[in-house]
Amino acid sequence: MVMFKVAMGLMSAGALFASFPAFAHGQEISNDLDKCGASSKGPAVLVDVRGFAAPTGNVRVQSYPATKSAWLAKGAWLNRIDTVVRPSDGGMRFCVPVPEPGRYAIAVRHDRNGNGKTDISRDGGGFSNNPSISIFNLGKPSVQKAAVNVGPGVTRLTIKLQYM
Repeated sequence: MVMFKVAMGLMSAGALFASFPAFAHGQEISNDLDKCGASSKGPAVLVDVRGFAAPTGNVRVQSYPATKSAWLAKGAWLNRIDTVVRPSDGGMRFCVPVPEPGRYAIAVRHDRNGNGKTDISRDGGGFSNNPSISIFNLGKPSVQKAAVNVGPGVTRLTIKLQYM
């Protein structure tokens, strides 16, 4: 009888978690700017990335839940956009949908030579709220410095790339 109650409790807990919307951890998406357009309902973040040191390589934009455990943790990102660098007027624009209104943080990396590796002396990066990065924090600001509130619509922000 005890085992039956435990099994029923686990099934109920599983049903409870299944009823909540799931975060799409690790979803690679295209840069669909229409999802941040005038008719978009959101929630999403429209990110203007500025300050490319060169018009070469690849750029990666990733959204994270604004929690200490998820911020910049491997595989903890929600959505990722990877594309070839094609700046116009020194910048590029990205639309990053998020699962629901809340606190998120955005990370951007410019892989100048497109080799898929982080070359600290050449590659650039930036974060929502534009916190400074340096060799002292290994280019990783705290989640408190990068967190932004995203409402039900489209939240706009600009990220300035920094190079070491």
